[in-house]
Amino acid sequence: MSANTMSFQGTEQYIATEALQLAVNAAIFLQKPLLIKGEPGTGKTLLAEQVAQSLGLKLITWHVKSTTKAQQGLYEYDAVSRLRDSQLGDDRVYDIKNYIRPGKLWEAFQSAERCVLLIDEIDKADIEFPNDLLHELDKMSFYVYETDETIQAVERPIVIISSNNEKELPDAFLRRCFFHYIDFPDAETMQHIVSAHFPNIAYDLVQHALAVFFKLRSIPNLKKPPSTSELIDWLSLLMADELAEQQLQHANPQAALPPLYGALIKNEQDLQLLERLAFMSRR
Repeated sequence: MSANTMSFQGTEQYIATEALQLAVNAAIFLQKPLLIKGEPGTGKTLLAEQVAQSLGLKLITWHVKSTTKAQQGLYEYDAVSRLRDSQLGDDRVYDIKNYIRPGKLWEAFQSAERCVLLIDEIDKADIEFPNDLLHELDKMSFYVYETDETIQAVERPIVIISSNNEKELPDAFLRRCFFHYIDFPDAETMQHIVSAHFPNIAYDLVQHALAVFFKLRSIPNLKKPPSTSELIDWLSLLMADELAEQQLQHANPQAALPPLYGALIKNEQDLQLLERLAFMSRR
């Protein structure tokens, strides 16, 4: 399947807006990495999984951490193991390839069939991390000094890069990407998302839950507003706990906290803020 014939339109499990579908398909057509930003819990990582599933492609995921270096995505040379083997008289030491460990980019480049490569949460790494991948993502190749060989992509992978906006990315890197920001879903879109996850959920429960959810998100100074993924977790709990579901549907509007609030509220500052607001509204 060529880049020109591939088309992503969302899946039964992933409700993609028209703008997001356009961004994915534009990046595929242009053969550029798709840089996806948005607040945590808006489905950036899940997007890559669903693009791969929708197009029938293998997914390769590179989870980036604060200590991750760009070189690790290419390959790592295990000099320590080679030294140890030489001391033990192991014949493996005569072939340096035995100590080259391919990274996720190497795996994606050497895939016989086209794949989806997810570079997840690129903004967690050092500021130089994106710049260190400019050539590799642009030319789809890199050089292995230890073996004097060039690794060239057999089939150009679809590259999706997620960022939580924790730090600015370099301009040179941004120029090479197709960018899309996933806006937080409105109430109508959120209802479609909920229906995709819970086809048989009661209508009244969804309406009460969404009212509470969006009311929480609208509170000023909330340190961490609840996300889409947290709403899904909360609904799962409500559906499994009949008493909590009844409490939600017959809740006092002035109540401090919704039932099973721990799925939505994730820190003590927000918990204290909600309790203060409820206390003030009762005075």
